Formats: sequence, C-alpha cells, structure tokens
Amino acid sequence: MPAPLIVSDPNVMMGKPVVAGTRITVELILEELAAGTSANELIAGHPALSSQAISAALQFAAGALRADTVYPPPR
Repeated sequence: MPAPLIVSDPNVMMGKPVVAGTRITVELILEELAAGTSANELIAGHPALSSQAISAALQFAAGALRADTVYPPPR
C-alpha cells in the first residue's frame, strides 16, 4: 500500500492537511486553483508538488465536504 499523499501532523502547519513531506497545505492548493492558477503553474512555483499531489488534495477536500454536514444557504 503506497504512503498517503495528504497527511496531518500537529507539529506541521498546526495540523492542517499538507502534501506529505512538505509544508504545502491543501488549503493553499485550493486557494491557488480557485484564483485561476493552473496546476502546471502551481508545480512550477512549488517543485515539491506533483500532479498526483494536487489530485490527492482535491480528493481530500471533496471527501471532507462529503461529510454529513448541512450547510445553510447564503442570505
């Protein structure tokens, strides 16, 4: 079984989920993609990233949102 690409350690970035072996948070990846940064630009700016790590971050975020939480609609 391969090691997970997204990990959380209370001693790294206050326990936020990060790409394994880095301090690159899932949050940063999502914010950059939402702002229009391409995956290739992200990888160029953060050589420790890979397309697999970006996909793992997106899958992690989707799983977190899949939880049984109901979000109220915006007012």
